[in-house]
Amino acid sequence: MFVCPHCQFKNPHQNRFCQQCGEPLQLWRAILSPISSTDNIAQFSLDASYLDTQQQRYQLPIPLPALPSGTEVEFLVLDCQPEMPSALDTIDATETSEQLLEEDTLVDVPKLAYPYLLLQAHFFPAIPDLHTAWQTDTHAVLLIEDRSQWQKLTELWGQESVAPLERVHWLYEMAELWDALKDWDAQSSLLEQDNLRVDDDQILCLRRLYSTPATQHTLQDLGLFWHRLLRQGGQAAVPALVNLALAVSNGDITTATDIKAQLADIAEDLPTDDDEVTTPDALPRSAAREPMPMSAAEEREGLMSQEWDELTDELTLDELDQASEADETAEGSDYPTMVLPMKLVSLDHIGQTHVGCQRDHNEDFFCALTELCKVDSPEDATLSARGLYVLCDGMGGHAGGEVASALAVKTLQTYFREHWDDLPSQASLQEAIEQANQAIFELNQAESRSGSGRMGTTLVMVMLQDTQAVVAHVGDSRLYGYTRRLGLKQITLDHEVGQREIQRGVEPAIAYTRPDAYQLTQALGPRDHHSIVPSIQYFDIAEDTLFLLCSDGLSDNDLPERYCETHVAPLLRSHTDLDEGVAQLIDLANEHNGHDNITVVAIRLKLRPNLEEMPNR
Repeated sequence: MFVCPHCQFKNPHQNRFCQQCGEPLQLWRAILSPISSTDNIAQFSLDASYLDTQQQRYQLPIPLPALPSGTEVEFLVLDCQPEMPSALDTIDATETSEQLLEEDTLVDVPKLAYPYLLLQAHFFPAIPDLHTAWQTDTHAVLLIEDRSQWQKLTELWGQESVAPLERVHWLYEMAELWDALKDWDAQSSLLEQDNLRVDDDQILCLRRLYSTPATQHTLQDLGLFWHRLLRQGGQAAVPALVNLALAVSNGDITTATDIKAQLADIAEDLPTDDDEVTTPDALPRSAAREPMPMSAAEEREGLMSQEWDELTDELTLDELDQASEADETAEGSDYPTMVLPMKLVSLDHIGQTHVGCQRDHNEDFFCALTELCKVDSPEDATLSARGLYVLCDGMGGHAGGEVASALAVKTLQTYFREHWDDLPSQASLQEAIEQANQAIFELNQAESRSGSGRMGTTLVMVMLQDTQAVVAHVGDSRLYGYTRRLGLKQITLDHEVGQREIQRGVEPAIAYTRPDAYQLTQALGPRDHHSIVPSIQYFDIAEDTLFLLCSDGLSDNDLPERYCETHVAPLLRSHTDLDEGVAQLIDLANEHNGHDNITVVAIRLKLRPNLEEMPNR
């Protein structure tokens, strides 16, 4: 039982919310690992209520029993102070392994925690979040994200609703993880069926990491594991995958790079929905429940004879030839990455603004418009979408800045209400922005405003058409993009004196010593349209992406970059509430900046492979 820290009600240990007060219960999965085989955790067999007996933060469901020497144990603990930072929150996980080790940052962290810290930033969300870790004289203690309720890959793998391309993706992700885990003797994490999970976005994830330095795993073990997955029923046979599993388990393919190259070719060769696919009876579903063999060499030997015959009995000679040709092509390839046509499956947005801690009025203005058209059919479900997202940060004093920002946004809305069929051309965008500029300029002229009294505004605007996007901006309001593969990127470049000098070849340290370094070089409204040169970029979206439009109340002091892992990255996850996440970003900006208005528009796009556009070669 877990005692709720808010109301003291006793809850079953599997509860994620208190049955009495409804408050969330923050549970972590604790891993206690003896430092040597002779150590045990007998000290926790006392009537202790907390894992950390001094701080009393992590509550135990029951007192721990004494365990045999050398036994590792897992169990859930309740965080009674979830609002407090952990001991690891000060570590910058984006630094390289060498940087962290050279700086002695990890001196008090058990080595068992190193791969979590050093791989999580590069392999999110495959590697579980590490909340905290410490070490005693006898054992290491790790508290990680609890993924025990996540769907098992083995349960999903055999379902007929899973497209072959999804399976290729999962194998590709395993191959990518293999070399990274090899440096930490943790390849066995990919060989435990129960350890492979799938998140809400159908991404392959690990429940935890297993470090087994005494066992030297090879790619042949991975090939055997794949062979077991391929033997599950309810799926269309992909002969090239069967052939690949055999080649890896037999030692014919010896690098993860070669495996990824072949998987990329297999993905391109997959049949379309209209093609006939053979499902052999020789792949029984019950085989998936077999345990991994004690001797990998013994199973490799067996696979070379009887089981390989069983696997190929129902495949035609043409199919086997096709698989072999794919293998031969990969051997001489330049090791391509797997670039696949993608389609949009969901698009969400949220916008929020706050006056800040030091202003008495809000000069920011925004709009966020998403139009969705979803069509379901027995064959497939398609989603078409387009979106207009505009953020402006006004200037010009009271009753000036807020007028300019609102006027710019509304002028752009009106223009695109009449001129929006497909993604607009550069000429159309230029015309729309010039109209917004002219509306503010004419108001300045009509009110005889001059000097610093002339109202104006920055602009950052994103327009989406399915998986295509265009961004236009004027001034220093920014657009950030976040993906799991690339991390956080600033897409726009501020239109300010410091950046102008850098583009002219001046060193950044010199450019930003100028007293006018942060002065805008252009904005909408103060001058006529001849002085406005908006920056416009077009790009395709090829993976799950989060866009953040923000005013400088958020971006000042590099706040998104500094708090990316805690406040930006989680917004890409499907189960994260965007409204709540953006509110937390604004709270963070008020805490660390707070000197200006703060506005954020977040856009989350989720993509999947588009089987209908796969080339049929």
